[in-house]
Amino acid sequence: MQMVLSELIVGQQPSGEPAKVPLIRFKNGDGPRVYIQANIHGAEIQGNAVIERFLQLCRDNAPKGNFVIVPMANPIGINQKSGEFTLGRFDPISGDNWNRQYHFDADAIRAFAQQNIYTPENRVKAAFQQLLLQQLNHRLQSPWGLKTGQQMATSLQRLATEADIVLDLHTGPISDRHLYVPEFARHQAKRFNIPLNIIMPADFGGALDEAAFSPWWQLSQTFKRLGRDFPIMVEAFTLELGSQELLNPSQAQQDALGIASYLEQHGCWDDGTHQPEVVTQHACLLKDYRSLYSPSGGQVEYLGELGQPLIQGEPIARIWHYHKLGQTGPIHEDVTLPCDAIPVLHFASANAQQGTELYKVLTNTFPL
Repeated sequence: MQMVLSELIVGQQPSGEPAKVPLIRFKNGDGPRVYIQANIHGAEIQGNAVIERFLQLCRDNAPKGNFVIVPMANPIGINQKSGEFTLGRFDPISGDNWNRQYHFDADAIRAFAQQNIYTPENRVKAAFQQLLLQQLNHRLQSPWGLKTGQQMATSLQRLATEADIVLDLHTGPISDRHLYVPEFARHQAKRFNIPLNIIMPADFGGALDEAAFSPWWQLSQTFKRLGRDFPIMVEAFTLELGSQELLNPSQAQQDALGIASYLEQHGCWDDGTHQPEVVTQHACLLKDYRSLYSPSGGQVEYLGELGQPLIQGEPIARIWHYHKLGQTGPIHEDVTLPCDAIPVLHFASANAQQGTELYKVLTNTFPL
């Protein structure tokens, strides 16, 4: 199996140098078209390690299908440093989240469905992909131009739009591994073997996974209202693979195995080829994925262990008020949750303003 290496220009920097991302392509027999992307947020580097391990699995046992893989997908965010830290979650010019700048215009769906109510399924798929690509090309050619992040996102999205499966690799701040799962694909998601899972509706909110599956879900729903059953032809997931600013090659191996195990369901390998370590998998609905905000400013001791159930009333954090040093009486306060929960991630700094998002937690959990 031969891997073809190239580069994609996703923008231009003030020096005149192009902003480029690496592309890895390979194809082997009949199988799904797979797009895997990592590091759209500059500090979220673990996905690159997972891609490296995944490519080794592919070299050892070539998968069936057509693969496009993009590590280090944001050259601007990756190089945006302040002291020791990478600040690449947001576009430094606009303040926009890099992962909320993908595009979809739903206005054309009803007319498309009406025009193709009797068109064979394979022709509908090809025509709808072309419609989506036309939208993206039209956006790139706007006489008004695009923001830096929109230019980058749309350039990458053109590659993802041609895929049947889209996997977007991220991390949290200080985070356990978790997975965003579209409701219609919750049964397939179990094969990723990720312990914490958020089941979300298939609406479009600007992220890459939503930009991949939401148009097809909306098309399926529109056909259904017109009396035709039509499958959702694209699956997409956001994988949160641990904490930002960290690299963990041993965990990357397990997550690469999880991705390969998921792809076995789609015929890329024989079922059972890859055996990731089995973990207990918890899930909740997106509406039950809750944020806990700091009731006061201070220095935070994070007590809630990520991935471990926490009982209502148990301290999840302790806020120290060192400006009270030398005074009599307590100088800290404990923060508790109003219900049982499983902590997923917490703020990356011990310095917190009042109103800082301290933790995000699963509530009303159930087995995936």
